[in-house]
Amino acid sequence: MYALLVTQPSSDLPTSGGQEAQSSVPSKLAHSPRSAPAFPLNPDAHIRVRGLARHFQQGGRKGAVVQAVQGIDIDVSRGEILGFLGPNGAGKTTTLRMLTTLLKPTAGHALIAGHDLIKEPREIRRRIGYVAQASGSSPESTVGEELRLQARIYGLPRTSAASRSRELLSQFDLLSLENRLTRTLSGGQRRRLDIALGLVHTPEIIFLDEPTSGLDPQSRMNLWGHIRRMRTEHGMTIFLTTHYLDEVDSLCDRILIMDGGQIIAQGTAESLKAQVSGDVLEVQFEYEHQMPAVAIAGQLAGMHNLSVSDGAIRMRVPRGDMALPDLLRLFNDAGIATIALRVNRPSLDDVFLTLTGRSLREEE
Repeated sequence: MYALLVTQPSSDLPTSGGQEAQSSVPSKLAHSPRSAPAFPLNPDAHIRVRGLARHFQQGGRKGAVVQAVQGIDIDVSRGEILGFLGPNGAGKTTTLRMLTTLLKPTAGHALIAGHDLIKEPREIRRRIGYVAQASGSSPESTVGEELRLQARIYGLPRTSAASRSRELLSQFDLLSLENRLTRTLSGGQRRRLDIALGLVHTPEIIFLDEPTSGLDPQSRMNLWGHIRRMRTEHGMTIFLTTHYLDEVDSLCDRILIMDGGQIIAQGTAESLKAQVSGDVLEVQFEYEHQMPAVAIAGQLAGMHNLSVSDGAIRMRVPRGDMALPDLLRLFNDAGIATIALRVNRPSLDDVFLTLTGRSLREEE
């Protein structure tokens, strides 16, 4: 997979089997009538995408048209970690394969590291790394052999290839595994090797497609540390796709949410959460105090979506940390004692639920 980014001629983009092997639908095909929101765009972006689309035709020329990606616009600043969030089938991997020159767009254009996606794919491949969901390493090669071979494919002299390989082995905690066959590695070790292979030519931009999918929590957090250091120590621009909410919340400067082939929202994790209408306050009482508590809670400024169940009242308020003292004071004045209370801030899953009407967790 990685070698394709160097060796594939610029005029001949690879396709995979199945639907993607079919001829693309003409670019004049209209996009979905569902309109995507307009976002502020950065003319100096390291990655600049306008109107990018990809359609597939199922079952030959007379088959149904699948609009996998529908005219998206993206800007990514230099040195930014961008999270590309969405359920399986949203169009994330198709978008990445277009941006890494592995799949020809049906429509639209892009500049990647200052080079035209359609006219200069070879120049783009020299400046990017791509780590796909599936490992690209040979199971019968050692870790060191894979890195040295990858470096040689990218044109590094033998001595430089060995030096760069040792540097990456150290950077990704793989030195003790240099002589191990790749098929004997754990999931976390293999993903670290995959990322090292994508960095062997010192790219400006790295595309990571579901880099922690299938890993245990400890391995995921370990890999997060390596991803952060790629930016802080090397100034790399990182484009990361995932459907893990905690991953984008922890790692990313900014998040794009994709659904049905369209980008439906973007912003920082906090700004996206702020779009959800308030924090949730939950207060539990003895049963006889429940209805009086409902009447008192109705006096709280900004309160909405009040509900009662299982001896507790729940409501949304603009700022739970500020509303809670006022609410407790009202209950105290009325002689109502509370059993338990909780403030829940909106999560990214709440954001996705608000935007799409379903939970992202349901899609995992």
